Amino acid sequence: MFTDIETDRLLLRPLHEADRQAMVDIHTDPRTNRFHPDPPDVPRASAMFSDWLAHWAEHGFGYPAVTERGGAAEVLGMCGVRVREFHGEKVLNLGYRFRPSAWGKGYAVEAGLAVLEWCARELPSVPVLASVSVDNKPSLRVAERLGFTDYTEEVYEGALSRHYRR
Repeated sequence: MFTDIETDRLLLRPLHEADRQAMVDIHTDPRTNRFHPDPPDVPRASAMFSDWLAHWAEHGFGYPAVTERGGAAEVLGMCGVRVREFHGEKVLNLGYRFRPSAWGKGYAVEAGLAVLEWCARELPSVPVLASVSVDNKPSLRVAERLGFTDYTEEVYEGALSRHYRR
């Protein structure tokens, strides 16, 4: 279902087993977890990655790896959607996380817009939700720049979070 997406600067492609170490490194970096009340350790980050691969196998989409287009194959991060239940409703959870060396370049917004276009085209009847800790101002700005405006606030994964909806 999901095929590679190219933006002006980025390539979003399905995750592969070869991406495990890069994703574990990104998701266990203390800088990427400064707003996470219970950051994953290496075994938990590896288990998350295994869950993501299983989601790809079941649904044909998930959290893609993001690399620079036409450049080095280094994984900069991930940005995509996974199926999630939210208050008894099936939604697409928008997730994005990038290595600190990729911060401040607009990659999350660029990749996020491409993912949202894909969702509108491929799964138009399923709402997209982005859950962001209220303390994570950079991520809140990304969600708002992606056009998310309506939200509720409640505790999610141990932190007061803003649940944006499109």
